[in-house]
Amino acid sequence: MIRCLREQLIIFTRYPTPGQTKTRMIPLLGETGAAELQRQMTGHLLSNVRGLAQRRPLNVEIRFDGGNRSLMQNWLGPEFVYRRQDPGDLGRRMARALADAFDCGVDQTVLIGSDIPGITTEILQRAFEGLAQTDLVFGPANDGGYYLIGMQKAAIDRALPELFSGISWGTAKVLSQTLAAVANSGLTFFLLDRLDDVDRPEDLPVWERISGLIPTASPRGRISVIIPTLNEAGNITQTLSLLGGGRNLEIIVVDGGSEDGTVEKARSMGATVLTTTASKARQMNSGAAAASGDILVFLHADTQLPVNFEESIQNSLAQNRMAAGAFRLRIDSEVPALRFIERVANWRARRLQMPYGDQAIFVSKALFDEIGGFPDFPIMEDFELIRRLRKKGTIFILPQCVLTSPRRWLYFGVFKTWLMNQAIIAGYYLGIPPERLARWYRRHKGLAPD
Repeated sequence: MIRCLREQLIIFTRYPTPGQTKTRMIPLLGETGAAELQRQMTGHLLSNVRGLAQRRPLNVEIRFDGGNRSLMQNWLGPEFVYRRQDPGDLGRRMARALADAFDCGVDQTVLIGSDIPGITTEILQRAFEGLAQTDLVFGPANDGGYYLIGMQKAAIDRALPELFSGISWGTAKVLSQTLAAVANSGLTFFLLDRLDDVDRPEDLPVWERISGLIPTASPRGRISVIIPTLNEAGNITQTLSLLGGGRNLEIIVVDGGSEDGTVEKARSMGATVLTTTASKARQMNSGAAAASGDILVFLHADTQLPVNFEESIQNSLAQNRMAAGAFRLRIDSEVPALRFIERVANWRARRLQMPYGDQAIFVSKALFDEIGGFPDFPIMEDFELIRRLRKKGTIFILPQCVLTSPRRWLYFGVFKTWLMNQAIIAGYYLGIPPERLARWYRRHKGLAPD
């Protein structure tokens, strides 16, 4: 419940999701670098807001876009009130936020954005002090807009809706058009210091001068390939050798306790090697947490990616409504029955948008983090991940094939293995706990390769 005091400060900001924030900075900083800039700038502003809250009692409300309330609280702290911004243009969103504040019972409200690093505790203090003498306060920005608007409760009926309608938002006319509307209403106002916003690459020197921080570019479209392993010495060298390398590719091997030299071979091939418990879900989540790429590819140690996979993945994820993807399946065997397995797998992946882990699932790191990564299941973790991703958009199946080992099909027989897999899927749909399914699977699998 909001505790209404006489004064309220409203902050407009956005959750720093890569690719969805500070988008005009992406050509220079990359998606991750632009999101980090948003994170730093909002943190810088809140340090000054906390300084103001120590000087005078006031409500602080953060109106956010992107993310959700839980993510915002985890990021910025629990001491603030969080509300999602209303739909519509900037004027509609600001008008709604101010009206809500006055409906709550406050007498004076100041609203600011988060992309003006020059906003200080002193400027905010002067804004509230000014409202004791005048109806409105504005903080003019050098680009022709304004970074702050303050209003007395008594002025709202005369100021709305004219103050926020008919304004060319995002242009150099915003402040001049707004002040013309103020003049027509007969309200009084005063102006604070003129400041610079930081919204484009050419604005970055302003941020560097004020904060002392220099933004660093993240490689655009950097791919992190994550490979869970357990005694894969016979496969890991070839799998890694076919990946190639380069500035935009990171290879992370997450080992679950191999005793056959897998770790040593992976390190000799230049991969980053992590160790954790022998659980594919935990191994892949650990690799994702350590990854620096914007895109994650989850690759089995006995599966080889096609040539030029990087470009194919980057291009597919750039399409609208694309949540994630995978490749068509090719099994490295001439056994005729395995052609049937391939056809079924590729039909399922294409028609039902349900690829499995041996098809090299890829997804943006931002979306992977948003859905919480792989569920901590001992089996069916890739199946459940795809089910969650399907709720976020399309699962795209690339026309190129991955080449995977036939070992798990040949160990017990092709159709026996296929039927066992279908039984596991059916059991999962029927609600049998993954732990119980895993015990059944291991008992019937014996010592078969995974």
